[in-house]
Amino acid sequence: MINLKTKEEIKIIKTNGRILAKTLELLRKNIKPEVKTKELDRLAEDFIRKQGAYPAFKGYRGFPASVCVSIDNEVVHGIPGERRLEEGQIVSVDIGVFKNNYYADAAFTFGVGEISDQAQRLLGVTQEALKKGLECIREGRFLSDISYTIQSFVEKSGFSVVRDLVGHGIGMNMHEEPQIPNFGPPGQGPILKMGMVLAIEPMVNMGSFEIQTKDDNWTIVTKDGSLSAHFEHTVAVTENGAMVLTENDKV
Repeated sequence: MINLKTKEEIKIIKTNGRILAKTLELLRKNIKPEVKTKELDRLAEDFIRKQGAYPAFKGYRGFPASVCVSIDNEVVHGIPGERRLEEGQIVSVDIGVFKNNYYADAAFTFGVGEISDQAQRLLGVTQEALKKGLECIREGRFLSDISYTIQSFVEKSGFSVVRDLVGHGIGMNMHEEPQIPNFGPPGQGPILKMGMVLAIEPMVNMGSFEIQTKDDNWTIVTKDGSLSAHFEHTVAVTENGAMVLTENDKV
Protein backbone atom coordinates (compact mmCIF):
# COMPACT_ATOMS: atom_id res chain seq x y z
CA MET A 1 0.00 0.00 0.00
CA ILE A 2 1.33 3.44 -0.98
CA ASN A 3 0.72 6.07 1.70
CA LEU A 4 -0.08 9.51 0.32
CA LYS A 5 1.17 12.42 2.43
CA THR A 6 -0.65 15.61 3.28
CA LYS A 7 0.88 19.01 2.61
CA GLU A 8 1.64 19.29 6.32
CA GLU A 9 3.48 15.96 6.33
CA ILE A 10 5.46 16.98 3.25
CA LYS A 11 6.41 20.21 5.00
CA ILE A 12 7.84 18.21 7.93
CA ILE A 13 9.82 15.97 5.59
CA LYS A 14 11.15 19.05 3.78
CA THR A 15 12.35 20.51 7.08
CA ASN A 16 14.23 17.28 7.72
CA GLY A 17 15.52 17.39 4.16
CA ARG A 18 17.05 20.81 4.74
CA ILE A 19 18.96 19.41 7.73
CA LEU A 20 20.17 16.60 5.51
CA ALA A 21 21.26 18.97 2.73
CA LYS A 22 23.22 21.07 5.21
CA THR A 23 24.86 17.92 6.57
CA LEU A 24 26.00 16.93 3.09
CA GLU A 25 27.36 20.43 2.54
CA LEU A 26 29.31 20.17 5.80
CA LEU A 27 30.79 16.85 4.70
CA ARG A 28 31.65 18.25 1.27
CA LYS A 29 33.94 20.75 2.96
CA ASN A 30 35.65 18.00 4.96
CA ILE A 31 36.13 15.37 2.25
CA LYS A 32 39.84 15.68 1.58
CA PRO A 33 42.94 13.45 1.62
CA GLU A 34 43.96 11.95 4.98
CA VAL A 35 40.56 12.43 6.64
CA LYS A 36 39.32 9.26 8.32
CA THR A 37 35.86 8.07 7.30
CA LYS A 38 34.87 7.80 10.97
CA GLU A 39 35.52 11.54 11.26
CA LEU A 40 32.91 12.20 8.55
CA ASP A 41 30.51 10.03 10.52
CA ARG A 42 31.18 11.97 13.72
CA LEU A 43 30.74 15.35 12.02
CA ALA A 44 27.45 14.27 10.49
CA GLU A 45 26.03 12.81 13.69
CA ASP A 46 27.01 15.82 15.78
CA PHE A 47 25.48 18.27 13.30
CA ILE A 48 22.23 16.30 12.91
CA ARG A 49 21.77 16.01 16.68
CA LYS A 50 22.39 19.73 17.13
CA GLN A 51 19.38 20.32 14.86
CA GLY A 52 17.21 18.31 17.26
CA ALA A 53 17.11 15.39 14.79
CA TYR A 54 18.42 11.82 14.82
CA PRO A 55 20.79 10.14 12.31
CA ALA A 56 18.29 7.67 10.91
CA PHE A 57 20.76 5.02 9.79
CA LYS A 58 22.33 4.57 13.25
CA GLY A 59 21.16 1.18 14.47
CA TYR A 60 18.78 0.78 11.53
CA ARG A 61 18.60 -2.97 10.95
CA GLY A 62 21.79 -3.14 12.99
CA PHE A 63 23.87 -0.66 10.95
CA PRO A 64 26.73 0.44 13.25
CA ALA A 65 27.20 4.06 12.09
CA SER A 66 25.30 7.28 11.39
CA VAL A 67 26.11 7.59 7.68
CA CYS A 68 27.15 5.26 4.88
CA VAL A 69 30.54 6.11 3.36
CA SER A 70 31.32 4.10 0.22
CA ILE A 71 34.63 4.53 -1.64
CA ASP A 72 35.47 3.83 -5.30
CA ASN A 73 34.08 0.36 -6.12
CA GLU A 74 31.84 0.37 -3.04
CA VAL A 75 28.27 0.98 -4.21
CA VAL A 76 26.44 1.57 -0.91
CA HIS A 77 26.40 0.78 2.82
CA GLY A 78 30.11 1.35 3.46
CA ILE A 79 30.84 1.45 7.21
CA PRO A 80 32.92 4.43 8.41
CA GLY A 81 36.08 3.55 10.32
CA GLU A 82 39.84 4.06 10.40
CA ARG A 83 40.28 4.21 6.62
CA ARG A 84 41.75 7.50 5.40
CA LEU A 85 40.59 9.16 2.21
CA GLU A 86 43.10 9.41 -0.62
CA GLU A 87 43.55 11.87 -3.47
CA GLY A 88 41.67 10.75 -6.59
CA GLN A 89 39.07 8.59 -4.85
CA ILE A 90 35.32 9.05 -5.20
CA VAL A 91 33.23 8.88 -2.03
CA SER A 92 29.49 8.25 -1.89
CA VAL A 93 27.84 9.51 1.29
CA ASP A 94 24.29 8.33 2.06
CA ILE A 95 22.46 9.95 4.99
CA GLY A 96 19.07 9.65 6.65
CA VAL A 97 17.50 12.16 9.05
CA PHE A 98 14.62 11.44 11.45
CA LYS A 99 12.67 14.16 13.26
CA ASN A 100 9.04 14.71 14.24
CA ASN A 101 8.20 11.11 13.31
CA TYR A 102 9.30 11.42 9.65
CA TYR A 103 12.35 10.45 7.61
CA ALA A 104 14.32 12.08 4.80
CA ASP A 105 17.01 10.32 2.77
CA ALA A 106 19.65 11.58 0.31
CA ALA A 107 23.05 10.70 -1.12
CA PHE A 108 25.84 12.46 -3.00
CA THR A 109 29.12 11.27 -4.49
CA PHE A 110 32.16 13.53 -4.02
CA GLY A 111 35.63 13.52 -5.50
CA VAL A 112 38.61 13.60 -3.16
CA GLY A 113 40.83 16.34 -4.53
CA GLU A 114 41.56 15.90 -8.25
CA ILE A 115 39.86 12.87 -9.78
CA SER A 116 40.25 11.26 -13.20
CA ASP A 117 38.26 12.41 -16.20
CA GLN A 118 36.53 9.01 -16.28
CA ALA A 119 35.52 9.27 -12.63
CA GLN A 120 34.29 12.83 -13.15
CA ARG A 121 32.19 11.67 -16.09
CA LEU A 122 30.69 8.86 -13.98
CA LEU A 123 29.65 11.39 -11.34
CA GLY A 124 28.22 13.70 -13.96
CA VAL A 125 26.21 10.99 -15.68
CA THR A 126 24.81 9.66 -12.39
CA GLN A 127 23.77 13.10 -11.18
CA GLU A 128 22.21 13.88 -14.55
CA ALA A 129 20.36 10.54 -14.49
CA LEU A 130 18.79 11.55 -11.18
CA LYS A 131 17.82 14.92 -12.64
CA LYS A 132 16.22 13.32 -15.70
CA GLY A 133 14.36 10.85 -13.50
CA LEU A 134 12.93 13.70 -11.43
CA GLU A 135 11.96 15.67 -14.53
CA CYS A 136 9.66 12.88 -15.73
CA ILE A 137 7.68 12.82 -12.46
CA ARG A 138 4.17 14.04 -13.21
CA GLU A 139 0.79 13.16 -11.77
CA GLY A 140 -0.80 10.50 -13.96
CA ARG A 141 2.44 9.06 -15.32
CA PHE A 142 3.63 5.55 -14.50
CA LEU A 143 6.22 4.91 -11.81
CA SER A 144 8.27 2.85 -14.24
CA ASP A 145 8.68 5.90 -16.48
CA ILE A 146 11.22 7.10 -13.89
CA SER A 147 13.03 3.76 -14.05
CA TYR A 148 13.11 3.70 -17.85
CA THR A 149 14.34 7.28 -18.10
CA ILE A 150 17.24 6.64 -15.71
CA GLN A 151 18.29 3.36 -17.35
CA SER A 152 18.09 4.73 -20.88
CA PHE A 153 20.27 7.73 -20.12
CA VAL A 154 22.86 5.75 -18.14
CA GLU A 155 23.25 3.00 -20.73
CA LYS A 156 23.44 5.46 -23.64
CA SER A 157 26.30 7.05 -21.70
CA GLY A 158 28.16 3.72 -21.60
CA PHE A 159 27.58 2.83 -17.95
CA SER A 160 25.23 0.41 -16.14
CA VAL A 161 22.59 0.77 -13.43
CA VAL A 162 22.60 -1.52 -10.41
CA ARG A 163 19.69 -3.97 -10.66
CA ASP A 164 19.63 -5.49 -7.17
CA LEU A 165 19.10 -2.24 -5.23
CA VAL A 166 16.18 0.16 -5.68
CA GLY A 167 14.70 3.46 -4.58
CA HIS A 168 11.66 3.51 -2.31
CA GLY A 169 8.78 5.35 -0.79
CA ILE A 170 9.54 7.18 2.46
CA GLY A 171 7.62 8.88 5.26
CA MET A 172 6.96 7.65 8.78
CA ASN A 173 9.09 4.64 7.80
CA MET A 174 12.48 4.76 6.14
CA HIS A 175 11.42 2.25 3.49
CA GLU A 176 7.82 2.27 2.28
CA GLU A 177 6.04 1.18 -0.85
CA PRO A 178 6.59 1.51 -3.73
CA GLN A 179 9.95 0.08 -4.68
CA ILE A 180 11.53 2.12 -7.48
CA PRO A 181 14.01 0.25 -9.71
CA ASN A 182 16.44 2.25 -11.83
CA PHE A 183 15.70 0.04 -14.83
CA GLY A 184 12.77 -1.45 -16.70
CA PRO A 185 10.23 -0.68 -19.43
CA PRO A 186 8.02 2.42 -19.30
CA GLY A 187 4.28 2.45 -18.74
CA GLN A 188 4.11 -0.05 -15.89
CA GLY A 189 3.49 -0.15 -12.15
CA PRO A 190 1.59 2.33 -9.99
CA ILE A 191 0.33 5.65 -11.33
CA LEU A 192 2.05 8.67 -9.80
CA LYS A 193 -0.32 10.59 -7.53
CA MET A 194 -0.08 13.88 -5.66
CA GLY A 195 1.14 13.21 -2.12
CA MET A 196 3.51 10.37 -2.96
CA VAL A 197 6.93 10.89 -1.35
CA LEU A 198 9.72 8.97 -3.05
CA ALA A 199 13.45 8.43 -2.61
CA ILE A 200 14.89 8.31 -6.14
CA GLU A 201 18.45 7.00 -6.15
CA PRO A 202 20.33 5.88 -9.26
CA MET A 203 23.39 3.76 -8.45
CA VAL A 204 25.61 3.64 -11.52
CA ASN A 205 28.62 1.43 -12.22
CA MET A 206 31.39 2.16 -14.69
CA GLY A 207 31.45 -1.53 -15.63
CA SER A 208 28.94 -4.34 -15.11
CA PHE A 209 25.77 -3.87 -13.06
CA GLU A 210 26.58 -6.97 -10.98
CA ILE A 211 27.31 -6.46 -7.28
CA GLN A 212 28.28 -8.48 -4.22
CA THR A 213 28.43 -8.01 -0.44
CA LYS A 214 31.71 -7.91 1.48
CA ASP A 215 32.45 -10.02 4.55
CA ASP A 216 31.22 -7.28 6.90
CA ASN A 217 27.70 -8.16 5.64
CA TRP A 218 27.01 -4.50 4.85
CA THR A 219 29.33 -3.02 2.25
CA ILE A 220 28.12 -3.70 -1.30
CA VAL A 221 30.75 -3.52 -4.05
CA THR A 222 30.85 -3.90 -7.82
CA LYS A 223 31.61 -7.49 -8.78
CA ASP A 224 34.15 -6.46 -11.41
CA GLY A 225 35.87 -3.86 -9.21
CA SER A 226 34.74 -0.91 -11.33
CA LEU A 227 33.90 2.49 -9.86
CA SER A 228 30.36 3.23 -8.69
CA ALA A 229 28.49 6.48 -8.00
CA HIS A 230 25.27 7.17 -6.08
CA PHE A 231 23.01 10.23 -6.01
CA GLU A 232 19.66 10.43 -4.23
CA HIS A 233 16.92 12.91 -3.40
CA THR A 234 13.69 12.58 -1.46
CA VAL A 235 10.91 14.17 -3.54
CA ALA A 236 7.18 14.76 -3.32
CA VAL A 237 4.80 14.38 -6.26
CA THR A 238 2.87 17.67 -6.59
CA GLU A 239 0.53 19.24 -9.13
CA ASN A 240 3.63 20.90 -10.61
CA GLY A 241 5.80 17.78 -10.82
CA ALA A 242 8.54 16.73 -8.42
CA MET A 243 9.29 18.90 -5.38
CA VAL A 244 12.80 18.13 -4.13
CA LEU A 245 12.69 17.95 -0.33
CA THR A 246 16.40 17.30 0.36
CA GLU A 247 18.04 20.50 -0.79
CA ASN A 248 18.64 23.94 0.67
CA ASP A 249 16.17 26.65 -0.28
CA LYS A 250 18.95 28.60 -1.98
CA VAL A 251 19.58 25.75 -4.46
